[in-house]
Amino acid sequence: MKAPALPKLKLPAFDFQAMQEEFKSLDPKDPGLWPLLPRIVTLVGLMVALLVSAWWFGWNPQLDELEAKRLQETKLKEEWLDKKKQAVNLDEYRKQLVEIDRSFGALLRQLPNKAEMGGLLVDINQAGVGRGLQFDLFKPGNEVTKDFYAELPITIKLLGNYHDLGGFTGDIAKLPRIVTLNDIDIVTGKDGGLVMTTVVKTFRYLDAEEMSQQKKAKAAQTKGVKK
Repeated sequence: MKAPALPKLKLPAFDFQAMQEEFKSLDPKDPGLWPLLPRIVTLVGLMVALLVSAWWFGWNPQLDELEAKRLQETKLKEEWLDKKKQAVNLDEYRKQLVEIDRSFGALLRQLPNKAEMGGLLVDINQAGVGRGLQFDLFKPGNEVTKDFYAELPITIKLLGNYHDLGGFTGDIAKLPRIVTLNDIDIVTGKDGGLVMTTVVKTFRYLDAEEMSQQKKAKAAQTKGVKK
């Protein structure tokens, strides 16, 4: 036995022209007398306008601010984690700092001060004379100032044999102060001996007065560049 067929529902036809006529005949001064459909459409339009206004003038800036706060929170968390790691390893960092200070102090003690530079130049000269080498040139250059030390280049020319020149370079390396040989050039001389030309660089640390003058000069230079 077949089930009875359900009747087909027909939606009422929507007359746009009639709705337009209703809107044309509305009295804006007395909305209480408007028909139901115009009142519903007007109410829905007002709600949509309010929602759009609230989004544009209220919610949207607040959402942007919320996103900025979230990014700031993430950044602060990362900074906190970094500081926490540093705090955990604080004792190890202090040990490393003490070791760095000790190593730096040992290196600094290898740099003579201004009063000791004359003695160091004598030591370099004696290193050559002690090996039987003949100085054909011993010419100190202009001192170059660095951050906390000064560099003095000395151009020298030595005459001697291979073994004596090698001994001289070894004696220079054994000096208690830092001395380097740079731009070494060795050629055969007229008498069959060797001629070595090199730039010896010695270093000294700057005293308190020189450091103060250097800082003032840098500050004045920086001020001049900013202008």
